[in-house]
Amino acid sequence: MPLQFNPVKLFAGSGTKELAHKIAESYGKPLGGVTLSRFSDGEFQPAYDESVRGCDVFLIQSTYQPSDNLMELLLMIDAAKRASAHYITAIVPYYGLARQDRKDRPRQAIGAKLVADLLKTAGIHRIMTMDLHAAQIQGFFDVPMDHLDASIIFVPYIKSLGLTNLTIASPDMGGSYRARTFAKFFNAEVVICDKRRKRANEIESMSIIGDVTGMDIVLIDDIIDTAGTLAKAAALIMEKGARSVRAVCTHPVLSGNAYDTVENSMLTELIVTDTIPLKQVSSKIRVLSTAELFAKAIAIANEHGSLSELFKVE
Repeated sequence: MPLQFNPVKLFAGSGTKELAHKIAESYGKPLGGVTLSRFSDGEFQPAYDESVRGCDVFLIQSTYQPSDNLMELLLMIDAAKRASAHYITAIVPYYGLARQDRKDRPRQAIGAKLVADLLKTAGIHRIMTMDLHAAQIQGFFDVPMDHLDASIIFVPYIKSLGLTNLTIASPDMGGSYRARTFAKFFNAEVVICDKRRKRANEIESMSIIGDVTGMDIVLIDDIIDTAGTLAKAAALIMEKGARSVRAVCTHPVLSGNAYDTVENSMLTELIVTDTIPLKQVSSKIRVLSTAELFAKAIAIANEHGSLSELFKVE
């Protein structure tokens, strides 16, 4: 029996509209209309401006500053389910609360698991995301998950720089696996910044494991929040004799004074994606788009194909 292909409709939440428009353009189909009604107390209610009955619906929304963006996505999923959508895929380029992936002290919530449960309860059949803070979060879902890797975007750019003395660095011990995986694309050495925290977003001390003398260092991380860790790592790396230091971070959360911190840091540039829209322009921040990658993933998923080709880095 031949495969059945249902009509595809793409919709955007208000938090990721610019990226959603790029995804839709790359996919070759315009975004569907959504009206977001707001009450005076801040409550909001999304509604589709067109029928989604029998359609394969893709809802694009990152859940940064997670409360409103997550709630909007949940309501959009519920609305699509109640409007008889055939299949609902949540495209969450940045999966908020992913740093809460385990209990590392008593009486803590595991926010990443809670969000997975909420999305499933709301009615998703599938989720697509990129560079989770911890890969094991995939196991929190009881529906298919497509975990895209931003390396396919970052590696060609780093290669284009022609850095002859390239060394990959991890800004902390926890990111060493990510750094080693990235280093394999260049057959490069890895160094690690060993940091100790007083509390969240506050570093007590940092040291470098490995030799950076005369090297062009590229720091690898999935999230840049306050930018304090990367700025301190960049300063220490340059102090130890590196020739240059850059940072590659998939998700530009960039909260608080992060933009000033990046601008005043020893970083030559900070390379990020558009999973989260930038709040302001910075001369040191370069944005690479994920739109084409997500558009390809949508097309392959709709045609019941294999996404393996999206993990081939050139």
